[in-house]
Amino acid sequence: MQNAPTTPRLGDGGQLVERHWQELAARRRIYTFLAVALFLLAMSGSLWFANDSNSGKFFDRLPYLFDFVGELIPRDGTEILRAMFDLPSPYYDGSFKYDYVEGRHYIAENFYIPEYFYKMLETVNIAILSTLIGALLGFLLCFLAARNLMPNPFIRGPVRRLMEILRAFPEVVIAGFFLAIFSLGPVPAIIAVTIHTIGALGKLFFEVVENADMKPDEGLRAAGGNWVERVWFGIVPQVMPNFMSYALLRLEINVRASTIIGAVGGGGIGELLRLSISQGHEAKTLAIVTLLLITIIAVDQLSAWLRKKLAGEQAFAFVQ
Repeated sequence: MQNAPTTPRLGDGGQLVERHWQELAARRRIYTFLAVALFLLAMSGSLWFANDSNSGKFFDRLPYLFDFVGELIPRDGTEILRAMFDLPSPYYDGSFKYDYVEGRHYIAENFYIPEYFYKMLETVNIAILSTLIGALLGFLLCFLAARNLMPNPFIRGPVRRLMEILRAFPEVVIAGFFLAIFSLGPVPAIIAVTIHTIGALGKLFFEVVENADMKPDEGLRAAGGNWVERVWFGIVPQVMPNFMSYALLRLEINVRASTIIGAVGGGGIGELLRLSISQGHEAKTLAIVTLLLITIIAVDQLSAWLRKKLAGEQAFAFVQ
């Protein structure tokens, strides 16, 4: 005669839970140890590979960092404002170092735009134009790459691969190719930033489209609407707030990218920053850095405010 199975007591259940918790904690400690070991191994390998090229020089030149920072301190704090607004300097001795007036961009006989403000506007203009063109082309391509709107893989696949290629290379690398073709100036920067923006925004856009509610699309299809009508009236109203939010976020990124490209010959404020640092113009360098910092903060705050407004309106429309 077999004995009937006994039910575990409450105390036994508590011991089982405690044992299971200890096993999970031990397993977590092992995973943490392995992760830290892999991180240290990767860090050691990276330093070992870099040892022959630059890591030794880094530690050798590290004391000169403080000398460089000390050389950025101008004679007078007002020199930064004079350099920023192209005002005459009392230290002007005929050299280019304290010649702030030469770079003025005159709009009228007695009205001018300071050089750094003019170049900053050029950098922002590059970012805005590139974002507008990139967002428009990404908008047109994203619907062809979305799985729920384009079931044909022979169309969807090549469009996605095209976006991957466009965003595969950094903007500064793309700008290097076009600088060799179009020479120095803002045109290569606009092309490079636009190309990368198409690929980056196109991917974000089609992911938003794939998460859209397809009930309006089904209703338009039942009413006899064609593909363009289904996209325009059924999908675009849903995804447009997110599209605008991503485009504004990309504008912030493009302002920084335009500055970096300017340092390699793509026009804008980045080119002047590189020249001022290489020539040891401390007041000009700090004026450019200050203006660049103010501009980026202003663009970030404005973009964040607009994104918040769009998100709030989207939530309000959803509630209604």
